[in-house]
Amino acid sequence: MKVLNYIDGRWMPSISEQFVPIINPANGESIGEVTISNEQDVEQAVLAAKRAQKTWAFVPAPKRAEVLYKVGMLLQERKEQIARLLTMEMGKVIEEARGEVQEGIDMAFYMAGEGRRLFGDTTPSELPNKFAMSVRAPIGVVGLITPWNFPIAIATWKSFPAIVTGNAVVWKPALETPMMAQQLAQIFEQAGLPNGVFNVVHGRGSIVGEAVVKHPNVKVISFTGSNEVGKRIAETCGRQLKKVSLEMGGKNAIIVMDDADISLAVEAIIWSAFGTSGQRCTACSRIIVHERVKQQLEERLLAAMNTLTVGNGLEEGVKVGPVINQEALQKIHHYVQIGKNEGATLLAGGYIMQGDQYKGGFYYAPTLFTNVTPTMTIAREEIFGPVASIICVRSLEEAIEVNNSVDYGLSSAIFTRDIHRAFTAMRDFDTGIVYVNAGTTGAEIHLPFGGTKGTGNGHRDSGVAALDVFTEWKSIYVDYSGKLQRAQIDV
Repeated sequence: MKVLNYIDGRWMPSISEQFVPIINPANGESIGEVTISNEQDVEQAVLAAKRAQKTWAFVPAPKRAEVLYKVGMLLQERKEQIARLLTMEMGKVIEEARGEVQEGIDMAFYMAGEGRRLFGDTTPSELPNKFAMSVRAPIGVVGLITPWNFPIAIATWKSFPAIVTGNAVVWKPALETPMMAQQLAQIFEQAGLPNGVFNVVHGRGSIVGEAVVKHPNVKVISFTGSNEVGKRIAETCGRQLKKVSLEMGGKNAIIVMDDADISLAVEAIIWSAFGTSGQRCTACSRIIVHERVKQQLEERLLAAMNTLTVGNGLEEGVKVGPVINQEALQKIHHYVQIGKNEGATLLAGGYIMQGDQYKGGFYYAPTLFTNVTPTMTIAREEIFGPVASIICVRSLEEAIEVNNSVDYGLSSAIFTRDIHRAFTAMRDFDTGIVYVNAGTTGAEIHLPFGGTKGTGNGHRDSGVAALDVFTEWKSIYVDYSGKLQRAQIDV
């Protein structure tokens, strides 16, 4: 299978005529090839998007929304097929892949509903015979840059609100998961989206991503990825006065207080830390536990970890799949060595999995450290793998201080039966997402998704907040008095 660019309603290889293999992380085998684009391909896509957007913006929003309803229905019809392909391409276990496609379905129907809302405001004027209101207006061509860990979900978080608000899209998906981009483009095509409104350009971030960010006709950039790359994008967009939305990961913690339901906490930690092999920006990589229940929690966690089945995500019952590639495998193992060298105690895992059932794949054993201090590297830096660290505290106040001490601010969770502790945590956690008696993962599409500090720059994906990224506010005054009225000027 050759995965091509989708530009102006046509499937085409890059002008470069170069292709690279698409690798199944479960076994290291090639499952296809993807075209590698350059700046000329980006130029072609942006010009197509600019032309199409002028017409698309005049389509009434409820009519634009009808396309998203069709997209949702098509995603629903193909859910199992897309989920299996997602697992082959990215590695996450099949039940998670199905959940990710469902997230895209939910987002399609939610954002389609916004086509009949897109609310502005009407307000009384301070002058007689004058009407005042504000409305949302589309911005133009938007550039989307998305990661490989949620190749369908994150793309829908960004593209659906952009399209329903009257913009056109140029999307650079992750090079590791181009088949998911192909699937979404095919669905848009079948749903009847006009040519040029949705364009896909495959390639390396240093070439294609940079060309999208720097292009003067791309008016908005929405990026999910590393903090390092996000900062560079923000600098470039700042020089161009270009709107940019950044979501850049997390170092998320679950706090387990001494009155917590330990069984529930263990279940949540296992899912949050080792689901998607820890390759989520919301993954739990820190477990902040009260000293009175530390030993009990460790014992229960180790017992639960022993039940985890690691393997090919297409096999039902497998709970932990491979990581994305060899580079990720080595990065995770490097952090584990740092943890041991800094004095943390390794309780489980800590090695690259080998054997016939793992041959050719990129598997890392679920790993648990204890006796970790808040200043250790593994407690501060994002590992993006199945590695969790236990940090012991003596009070809720200390737990909150440790939780807030990292550079990221995406997701936090607390397990407690005490309503005072729960509400104190809800108030004092400095993260964009807070869970009480649930893990750090599981965001729902109708609420804003994003975080504080090094996680983002104030914008949000999902929910009504996503509309702010892709629209400008326009204030409108209609004076029907028949004379010049001057606001704020004394008569």
